[in-house]
Amino acid sequence: MMNADLIGYLAATLTTVSFFPQAVKTLRSRDTRSISLRMYLLFTTGVIFWSIYGWKVGDGPVLIANLITLVPAIIVLSTKILSYW
Repeated sequence: MMNADLIGYLAATLTTVSFFPQAVKTLRSRDTRSISLRMYLLFTTGVIFWSIYGWKVGDGPVLIANLITLVPAIIVLSTKILSYW
């Protein structure tokens, strides 16, 4: 039987890695027209809260995955916000 943390790290790796291709494409093209600002605000806020949750309950997989995801999420969100100016 697999250790619960191992399963958590595997799940965190898959979901985090799945996010990166879209983030990289957006960052390279700087095209954010197809991204909903509301959705990305909600997503990034959710990632922040998941990070806090992972830290508070001592859940390494949740904390690490969300901290890693937070970096490109903030960059893409910033790019989207800056596209309005």
